[in-house]
Amino acid sequence: MQRQVVEQLMSDRAERRPAAVLTWLASGEQRIIHAEDIAAMPELGEGLTEALRLDRSRVLEGADGDVFVHVFNPPLRMVVVGAVHTAQFLVPMATLADYDVTIIDPRTAFASEERFPNVNLVTEWPDQALAEFGLDTRTAFLALTHDPKIDDPALGVALASEAFYIGALGSKRTHAKRVERLVAQGISEQAIGRIHAPIGLNIGAVGPVEIAMSIMAEVTAVLRGKSGSGP
Repeated sequence: MQRQVVEQLMSDRAERRPAAVLTWLASGEQRIIHAEDIAAMPELGEGLTEALRLDRSRVLEGADGDVFVHVFNPPLRMVVVGAVHTAQFLVPMATLADYDVTIIDPRTAFASEERFPNVNLVTEWPDQALAEFGLDTRTAFLALTHDPKIDDPALGVALASEAFYIGALGSKRTHAKRVERLVAQGISEQAIGRIHAPIGLNIGAVGPVEIAMSIMAEVTAVLRGKSGSGP
């Protein structure tokens, strides 16, 4: 791999910027592309988009011959606001799916090592913690406390970010009230429309284990470009 390509990849990695290295097999020419570059390569565009979305390197047929697309996406992260019972079952599922999980909850009685061993726990108020965390295109955000004092400010930060998934626990009635509060805070309805609520795929989930399963399924669907349940 060419030195300038390696240096750019290292920079992209440090900035958590998704990238792919294109190698033209006939000539050995290489270049790095990012999501914003794909529009300028219509003959490869669909394949490049899919490769980045699926984290899957592949060979594509281009106008100048076959191109090997080597995907270098940053690690996945999941930020869970609310050290609740459902989160206890969700964390191991997300970890198995290669997410780096962070739990944020100022309620130290819930956010404890006993309840969440070997998990990154943050006990600051979520809006303060998230301001420094940096929600990006490889981060899923979940608001699970069901407490507006905690969830609403955190959702405000998440909606201003590039998080690929934003979900919030609560019934349709609860979410309708949440929408009213967020609008009153000056957040646009278009932005609020990014929230998946009720959170999780509609599989008729009962209890925290099944709710965690439904959430993980929806996060995966959105990550891979499929349709989640939507607001």
